[in-house]
Amino acid sequence: MISASQALERLREGNRRFVADDCNGGQQAGKNRRRELAAGQEPFATILGCSDSRVPAEIIFDQGLGDLFVIRVAGNIIAPSLVGSVEFAAARFGTPLVVVLGHTQCGAIAATVEELTQQGGAQSPNLLSIVNRVRPSVLPLMNTELRHDLHALSREAVRANIRASANHLRHGSELMENLIEEKGFRVVGAEYSLETGIVDFFDLG
Repeated sequence: MISASQALERLREGNRRFVADDCNGGQQAGKNRRRELAAGQEPFATILGCSDSRVPAEIIFDQGLGDLFVIRVAGNIIAPSLVGSVEFAAARFGTPLVVVLGHTQCGAIAATVEELTQQGGAQSPNLLSIVNRVRPSVLPLMNTELRHDLHALSREAVRANIRASANHLRHGSELMENLIEEKGFRVVGAEYSLETGIVDFFDLG
């Protein structure tokens, strides 16, 4: 298995190809590759990303079948089952890198801002369960000048939420804490731009 730094560089290179419209990940999805993967998988990175249809990890990182262990949930939030999924990939497949991947114009962030500013209508209890996990990242920003510019506040909240999820994974799992300390395991935070296609790895742990 490659190192966390090598895995990160592989993702960077893939995203550069995606932005340049020079993708080749689809070449790794043919019949022979499917047969190979039927015997087992060795993903080189785990991506905890948002469910947004515009942010498919395999495509924006130009990777093929079996390359990434992808977990998607609205707002790239952290909950016990999601931590367990990340732990599963690390323990079972030895993935050395986790990327918490948020994106610009995130709907879960917008829903949280609407809830805090009482600009939206009543939200279902299930949607509120997502909002309540995003809320701690947004609330501190509401006490700054950003509260007067909700568009700017939402931009900052996307990154604050990514940082919070990444920190939760780094410090909320004994398994991952041990892997970080002993095996060079890494958790990084990144933001995908819907406008440019570029992934900015801004929180490197």
